[in-house]
Amino acid sequence: MSLFSLRCDDLPAEMHTPTPTPILRKMDQAIELLERRFLERSELIRLLLLGMMSGENVLLIGPPGTAKSQLARGISQLFGSEHWFEYLLTRFTTPDEIFGPVSLQQLKQDQYVRKTSGYLPGAQFVFLDEIFKANSAILNSLLSILNERIYFNGREKQPVPLQFLIAASNELPEDDEQLSALYDRFLIRYEVGYLQHAASYEKMLTMPNTAMPVVFSLYDVRDIQEAAADVKIPGALVYFLFSIKQGLEEKEYRLSDRRLKKIATIWKTSAALHGREEVTIWDTVYTPHMMWDVPEDLPVMRELYEKQFTEMLKAELEDELPLRHYSQIADKWKEKESELHAFQFKKEVGAKLGKEAMEKSRTLLEASREQLTQTAQELRNRLQEWQKREKDLHAFILEKNRLIHNVEKYTVKFAYLRIEGERILQQLQRTYRTIFDQDIPGTDYDYTL
Repeated sequence: MSLFSLRCDDLPAEMHTPTPTPILRKMDQAIELLERRFLERSELIRLLLLGMMSGENVLLIGPPGTAKSQLARGISQLFGSEHWFEYLLTRFTTPDEIFGPVSLQQLKQDQYVRKTSGYLPGAQFVFLDEIFKANSAILNSLLSILNERIYFNGREKQPVPLQFLIAASNELPEDDEQLSALYDRFLIRYEVGYLQHAASYEKMLTMPNTAMPVVFSLYDVRDIQEAAADVKIPGALVYFLFSIKQGLEEKEYRLSDRRLKKIATIWKTSAALHGREEVTIWDTVYTPHMMWDVPEDLPVMRELYEKQFTEMLKAELEDELPLRHYSQIADKWKEKESELHAFQFKKEVGAKLGKEAMEKSRTLLEASREQLTQTAQELRNRLQEWQKREKDLHAFILEKNRLIHNVEKYTVKFAYLRIEGERILQQLQRTYRTIFDQDIPGTDYDYTL
């Protein structure tokens, strides 16, 4: 349903906020539990849950002591899963410590097979700290686990039940081919810093240490991923992603085809979580965190994304507030403003005009009066309706994407569209006043709201 096809103030209060689906209620509960314990991590928590539901890997960059490992454990505890594996990697870590010891019985039969039970290849949730310090023997095995969910155990391809892997590092990988390949397998990247607010430190000192309650089951993840596989991406959003890619390339940034495909998977997962069969622009809001190579690039990624998002939002709302159409009419008559004003002046002073020129100018004058009046009145009415709807934008945005943590940021985008409409209305009024020396009837509007 479109934003303005239904008057929110005509609805009962309980209908202003749509009832979330069962999986979204679980997401709400999980977010609340995690936010109580992990302060100033609202955006990261939502990203982790989205990554978990999509089965994509997450990389956290930040100094020690920022609760990266605690947050990873908290996510796994929401499933009540005992299949949890975590390890601090160093350059001296051996494959036995990560993938399990070699089976002596198999070795007697000339089979080099590891006993993986209780190690990473048998885990559903994994946290690897200082992942870029792993040696090449470990890295080679991790590549296939992260991407294909396969562990090469001797001669056998062993499927791994890995659902979600979070890795952490104090620093980014050096310019090493193997590390770059590993780095590219982490779709979601996030820079974690220390707490910034005094109130957070006060709360931190009284945080509980008990395990998180069980909220999800693995069936929830399976159901969402099956639903996401059937979600469609409309052509407009395919072009949206391609436009972002082009914008990045103009600034000499590159995204691999694998990364672009995985970004689309995240979009589809978001749509499935919200019970939609098609991706919308609202499913794309966390895309900037899937594009950067170094944290310093994030502002550039956000700027490129926000520009495309605003244009896409404007196009989607064209039926409710056709700003492009109104702007074209305003510009059209502004170009003819001097000509029509001169004609009015010549009439007043009794200047002689040829019959053909007189008729042409008179026809143009009446056309301007009619179109300027009709357009300004229609735009004014739409803007007044838009102002009423802005009061319910918070509920509307959460209906589109319940994982948005900074709703106000997006309500501002709607305000910008209204302000652009008000600018066009003022231009129409100025042009009419210049030509006819009077205000357009029926276009009174309060610009102070």
